Amino acid sequence: MPDETIESFEERRAPPTREQEALLQRKIAELDLKLEGTRLEQLIERLYGELQAAGIKLRPPVYLSDEWGCPDGMPIIGVPFYLADEKLTRLEDEMREGVEAESDEEILRYLRHEAGHAFNYAYELYKTDSWHKLFGPYSRPYVDEYTLKPFSHNFVRHLSGWYAQKHPDEDFAETFAVWLTPDSNWREAYKNWGCYPKLVYVDEAVQTFGQANPVVTAAGYNTVEECLYRSLADHYGSLRDPLIEIPPYLDSALRDIFNMPASSKSAKETIQAAAFIDTHRRVILGSVAHWTGLNDAAIRAVLRHLRERCKHLNLRVPLNEKTTLVEFVVLVTTLCMNKLHKGEFVGSR
Repeated sequence: MPDETIESFEERRAPPTREQEALLQRKIAELDLKLEGTRLEQLIERLYGELQAAGIKLRPPVYLSDEWGCPDGMPIIGVPFYLADEKLTRLEDEMREGVEAESDEEILRYLRHEAGHAFNYAYELYKTDSWHKLFGPYSRPYVDEYTLKPFSHNFVRHLSGWYAQKHPDEDFAETFAVWLTPDSNWREAYKNWGCYPKLVYVDEAVQTFGQANPVVTAAGYNTVEECLYRSLADHYGSLRDPLIEIPPYLDSALRDIFNMPASSKSAKETIQAAAFIDTHRRVILGSVAHWTGLNDAAIRAVLRHLRERCKHLNLRVPLNEKTTLVEFVVLVTTLCMNKLHKGEFVGSR
């Protein structure tokens, strides 16, 4: 098993079971995964039903990949392989501290989003002037870190992290997903928003192209991706969180947050700050990712750094301290917003 995979488990303080260790050594392509007979098959059928009800002829094929997406501008949807097997879903949860979309409704939200990409690519809407005028240039560089405008009414809200603001292509996919969602009541919910013309555009595009044959199809597309021939250990090793550097003077902020009062002298009345971060790690990660839009890997790297500094400083916090979590989330959010707007987590002094 690669070192980085072992480190990922050690950071979570939960060593892999023998079953997990054996599973990590297997190549993904050897796991005999398939959509048939799984709940994914049922959810895909629900998506197709929604497309039919909306007057859309297109039925984008769905296959198992290493992540969500429509590859190479093709009207075909890749779904993460781990959703096809409960054991793999649990492994993903352990290795990545959460599953990007796990419940039926969450998976449907992602499927609707990817269907938006597929519709866009099938009829090459992104090549038209009207599309560019509303959503922006399709050729804009695609980056993982994007400066968002929280609460902007120029974009719909569908996936977390204000995802519509990431790129014009994502803006269209998010707009399509809101339009497609049953009972979204988009005409009323977004009638006074700047993104309303985008929703109208989707509505008119479906009226124009909904029953037309696609210009681009996924016929003959090779869905056997090279990444699936890696072992699970190599797969998760490739997703290792980046290393970051944060100036040591941030230690004073940690001392302010995890400041055990002098009256709390008993170790039984306190816990280590590092353990506190471990306990609330997923809540912190989810909240910060949702409100900042920064990618999960970068946020995990920040949490790992802060946890190690707390451990080095031997900081502790009273068991009944109710404001600590709020203050710590504010600190992490501030660091992440600095990264998005200034390019670094902590500016120069």
